[in-house]
Amino acid sequence: MNFEATLRPDEGYYLGGSFTFTFQVSPSYPHEAPKVKCKTKVYHPNIDLEGNVCLNILREDWKPVLNINTIIYGLNLLFSQPNDEDPLNHEAAAVLRDNPQKFQRNVQMAMSGGYVDNTHFPRCK
Repeated sequence: MNFEATLRPDEGYYLGGSFTFTFQVSPSYPHEAPKVKCKTKVYHPNIDLEGNVCLNILREDWKPVLNINTIIYGLNLLFSQPNDEDPLNHEAAAVLRDNPQKFQRNVQMAMSGGYVDNTHFPRCK
């Protein structure tokens, strides 16, 4: 079972953005976590430029009692509270930690279809 879900954060740095994720659910679900990738290129400490997502419940903290709704909730939480302590995008995490105002500007530039550190981001607002 494969499907997509689009998240539109209603608060935080990513307010007004639209981010699409692909879900690949294996036949061994719920004993194995779905594979989730972000199709939207995003400047985010927990999502790398290839769309890999760093969310603990997709890895070591997955349990069969969790479900797709739990993952959606976790993804929403990543957008409302990005985590600079467990990053995939180390540069974005360092900016978030050291200069939150610059991080906010970088997120807005990326979501508007601009460049951040020589990397182009397609518009997602």
